[in-house]
Parts: sequence; structure tokens; C-alpha cells
Amino acid sequence: MRIPRRQVSLCLSLFSLDFAYPFSSSNFLGNPNCFIRKPKGIHTLGLNWLRSIDAMGENLGTVMKDKRTHSFDVNHVEDDPCIWSSSIECKIDIGKQIFCNRSLNMKNIVAVGFDMDYTLAQYKAETFESLAYAGTIRKLVYDLGYSEELLSWSFDWKYMVRGLVLDKKRGNILKMDRHKYVKVAYHGFKELSKDDKVETYGNTLVRDSFDEPDYALIDTLFSLAEAYLFAQLVDFKDNNPDKVPEDIDYARMYKDVRAAVDLCHRDGTLKQMVAKDPERYINVDTSILPMLKMLRDSGRSTFLVTNSLWDYTNVVMNFLCNSSVPDGDQNLNFDWLQYFDVVITGSAKPGFFHDDNRANLFEVDAKSGMLLNTDNGSPMPQVGGASLALSPTKLAKSCRVFQGGNVRHLHKLLSIESSSQVLYVGDHIYGDILRSKKALGWRTMLVVPELEREVELLWELRKTRKELQELRNERNVIEDKIHHLKWSLKFEDVEADEKDRLSGELHQLEGERERVRLSHQDALRECHRQVLQFHGVWGQLMKTGYQNSRFAHQVERFACLYSSQVTNLSLYSPDKYYRPSEDFMPHEFGIVCL
Repeated sequence: MRIPRRQVSLCLSLFSLDFAYPFSSSNFLGNPNCFIRKPKGIHTLGLNWLRSIDAMGENLGTVMKDKRTHSFDVNHVEDDPCIWSSSIECKIDIGKQIFCNRSLNMKNIVAVGFDMDYTLAQYKAETFESLAYAGTIRKLVYDLGYSEELLSWSFDWKYMVRGLVLDKKRGNILKMDRHKYVKVAYHGFKELSKDDKVETYGNTLVRDSFDEPDYALIDTLFSLAEAYLFAQLVDFKDNNPDKVPEDIDYARMYKDVRAAVDLCHRDGTLKQMVAKDPERYINVDTSILPMLKMLRDSGRSTFLVTNSLWDYTNVVMNFLCNSSVPDGDQNLNFDWLQYFDVVITGSAKPGFFHDDNRANLFEVDAKSGMLLNTDNGSPMPQVGGASLALSPTKLAKSCRVFQGGNVRHLHKLLSIESSSQVLYVGDHIYGDILRSKKALGWRTMLVVPELEREVELLWELRKTRKELQELRNERNVIEDKIHHLKWSLKFEDVEADEKDRLSGELHQLEGERERVRLSHQDALRECHRQVLQFHGVWGQLMKTGYQNSRFAHQVERFACLYSSQVTNLSLYSPDKYYRPSEDFMPHEFGIVCL
């Protein structure tokens, strides 16, 4: 077991260039041997929304990746993942850190739960989302009567991002800030002008809530393909009005897309394809089993709650766990169950998180998939006196597999006394995080795969952002002086000589203001160019201009922790005390050093 080290203090700075990373800015990009330990502490890059955590009970070892090789460690081998509990000390790059919104002492957590799809199982967008897109197109054409012209369409899996809002009635796709002001808007694939945005979403007596039923929230990676298809259909209707019946408006098209997606899921088309070749659609993560083992060795219960049914869950978990073991058995088995105490399939989240949900809880026979009646999880004798026959596989493992039920059943099965003793890790703001947090008080961790690249680009943007902040401050100072001089010239009784002097000073300040304005514009253009590295259309996931995005606001409100991968948990002590950075309001920035 690793010997706990002293606490490492962290200081956040957004615009200072004096980052005290344990390497020099001149060599960290190319020299893999630049990881030099500092005796007292380290600094880590942070934004107000990007809350870095300090270390308690282990060495955080925060470092930046080698930007050319993208290696986690110069000696790191992907088949031999670095785990906190191993004898080798892990260096945690900024893209794999766990960021903290609310204090969380893992010593108070008795059970850690996981979603499966897009949490434990990270799907490959280029193959899985393309598969979902193609299946949805076929359903629209062959089941819902859309033009066969759609069959020739292609899918750009990089175009859409999470956090967008679809305006069903108008056919618009929106990106908003945390105050629900629309900052970027497209009608189909055509960008709306500033005047159009203000006319549509700004000139109203009552602020729009941007919620259902008129709007659809793109908060899960599963929704990206349907959002892209909706934009295509909007353009298709606008450009080919004769090929779309008049009674089919934008809202109806979105409804049909959703119906087509549901048809793909109900007939098993997508999951059958994944089951045939999981390696084509799911990323291998060799840290999953070591992470689960470390959590269980620490004395915690582990559970899986997924909306997928047992047959598909078993296929995916077999792939994930067997891929983590060298020369692992690729045939279906139930060995992975030993890493969980309870598995609940077909959970129908987010309804599962409501205590008053009266869904029946069935036990699943692992071998046959047969559903067996239970009395709130307790075995029930079968009619005719036959006893409940558990499979030998289930008898050999501590894990029990169920379908349906609600959170009350789960608490009973795990002997949970308080909701705050549970940490649940998921990828869906609404289905996993919001409901489990608001309805239950569970502690939550959100998986945001896009975050890894985002924080690395933030590091590269630091000089431009510092320059922007300095120029904004300089403009404020100059403009305040100009306003004061104009006031003096207009309302104060001054001598002619003094008036000439003030007029000259005013003229000079106005010239200076113009110079700073142009410099500010150049810096903004450069920043915009660099921001497009995040995404060419929607920009930074967590920002909209100077404001946090709507998505970032939800992350901050409902996720106690957030990170790029679920297995980043394996890089930290299972007893770690996660602590957030201090909140700052605008009036504090000029007083308190960040």
C-alpha cells in the first residue's frame, strides 16, 4: 500500500503566465524527461468552472502530456495501466484529472455505482454513431415514408456537440450560455445573423425557458446523430419543399427522427451489430478491472445500473473485462460479475431514481436470461412448491443480477443507510446525474470524454487569454478617463488654457483608446481562431464567449466530480478527500489572488 504523502497545496490562475509546473515552458513539449518534482507544491491550470482538486493521502503528480507523443508516461505501456494502488507512482496529466465541484470524502462512500453505455463502455463515435445514423435513415425511409433520397446522405460524426438545444418549431440548433442567452444559432446548417438571433430569441416580453415540449436538449452522446439528421432534414425541407408534404413541419420531422431512433433500439438492430463485433464499436480500456478491483479491495460495494437488458449487458461487459486481461477468454462467461455486488439491467432511468416508482424487480438467471419473480429482491418460491433455482454460476459469485425495480430496491440490496453514502458515475446529465442528485442526494461523477482535449487546448490558449484580459482592463481604464474628461469639459467652469489642455488630453486618450481597441480586436480574432480548434462550429464545450455554457452550468450544478474517463478514478486513492477550489465572484477577482 502506498505511504500517504503530505498535502499538496494548489493555486489556480487563469491569466498569469507564471505557472509553476514542475517543468519549464521551453522543454515540456518535447522532452519526456522534464518531470522534475518540486519540494513544496505544484500549480494546475484552472478556470472558474474547471475546479482542480488538491491532494490528500497521495501525490497528485499533475503533469502535462507530451504534446507530440501524447504519451501518459514515457515508460507507460497501454497493456499495463498505471493504478494508484500499484507500486509504481502514476503521473496524472491534466486531461485525466478528476475535477471537483463539491467536497467529497471518499471515506464516507460505502457503494460506488456505474452506468454502462458511454460510461464503462466508451463507444467509438465514428463507427457506433454512424451505425445509429444509418439505421435511423432506413427507418425514416422504409417505415415512415420519407424520400429515398435520404439513403444517399452521409454523417459527419464530429459536427454536433453536447449541450446544444434544438428548437423543434423553427428548425434551429442553439448554443446558449449559463443565463440561457442564445450565443450561437443555426437554421439547419445555415448560421443565423446577430439580428436574426435577437429578433427570434431576444425581443420577447417573457423569457423562453428553452425546455420541452418545444425544445429538445442534446445532453447525451447518443443524441448527436439525431441532432445532425434533424439539421439535414431542415435544409432538405427548405431546399426541396415539393419533396416534403406540407403537413410535415420541423417539429413533426424531429418527432419522426425520435420515432425512427426508438425503432432502431426496439428491434435490436444496433445492439445486434455491436454484439457481433464489439471491438469495432467500443474502445478498449485496460484500467476498468484494476479500478473495480481496487474499489472492492478498499471495502466498498460496487454496482451497475443500466438501461440495457441482460443479454446486451453481458456481451459488452465481457468485452470490456476480457479485453483488460492479456489473452482473455473472448467467449461469453460470467467472470466479470465477481467485480460487482449488484447488477440491475433494464432500469428505465431516470424513472428508476424515483422512490415511488412501483416497477417490479425481477431476478435474472444469468445463463438462460429467464426472469424470476422476487419479493423486493428476496427469492420467492415458485408455484407448485418448486424452489427458486439459482444457476451454479450465480452461486459461485457474490453478484446478483436483476431487471427493473427502483432505487429503494437497490438501497435494500446493498444495505445503504443514507443516500449520501453512494457515489454514482454516469455520462448523461439528465438520466444519470441530475435525477440521482436532486431526487436522492447521491454523490455524482459525470464522465465528459470531450474534456481531455478541451483542457489541453486551454493550456495552449493561456497567452492569448491573458492578453485579452489585459487589453479589456486597459480599455476600461482609458474609457473611464475619457468619460471623466468629457464630463469636466461639459459641466465644469474651467479657464480657456485648462480647457485646451483637457481637450488635448482627451484627443490623446481617444487615440490611445482606438489603438487598444484595434489590438483587442486582433487578439479576439486570434482567440476565435484558436477557439475553433475546440470545434469549428460550436467552439469550446464549456464556454460561450466569456460565459460558461449551459452545459458547463449543468455540470457545475449537478456533478460533484467530473472527469474525462470513468477509469480516472483508478489514478486516485479510494479514500481521497476531493476538495473544490474556492468560488469567486467578480468583485473578488481584483482582491483575492487566484
